[in-house]
Amino acid sequence: MSLPAHTAAIEQIYEQHHSWLHGWLKGKLHNACDAADVAHDTFLRILAARNATQIREPRDYLATVARGLVVDRYRRRAVETAYLQTLASRPEAAVISEEDKALIIETLVAVDKALADLGTRTRKIFILSQVDGLTYQQIAVQLKVSLTTVKKHMIRALTECALIMAQQ
Repeated sequence: MSLPAHTAAIEQIYEQHHSWLHGWLKGKLHNACDAADVAHDTFLRILAARNATQIREPRDYLATVARGLVVDRYRRRAVETAYLQTLASRPEAAVISEEDKALIIETLVAVDKALADLGTRTRKIFILSQVDGLTYQQIAVQLKVSLTTVKKHMIRALTECALIMAQQ
């Protein structure tokens, strides 16, 4: 698709549906500033996708993209809150720059999303190993699966985490 056609389609969708999207998001998020941020991010996502001329039901499309962004926003806040609580509970006050905090939180959000996409069993095995500190044998006994199954799921989870870390 040509860039001018894509840009024209985005402009038309923006003019016709931005205020509706903002109002819809304000009702969902109960905060005008958050709604404005998500509406903005929704149009940025559509702009980057370069498929605006193919959108037949703009409100449905906008709502779908915005819902995904809202989920991402809640996931990020949950991860950030958990990270900051963990940091605050440490006996030694570690001094971390705001830039480093942002990078750590971005990485944690990416890992959280990757783990969510792996499936329940893989995620459970990964958490039992990496968070709870159980050995593979202990995990196998607890979940009533073979040691080979635990290893297979850990390889998958660690591979995903390594890919994320390489992208960061």
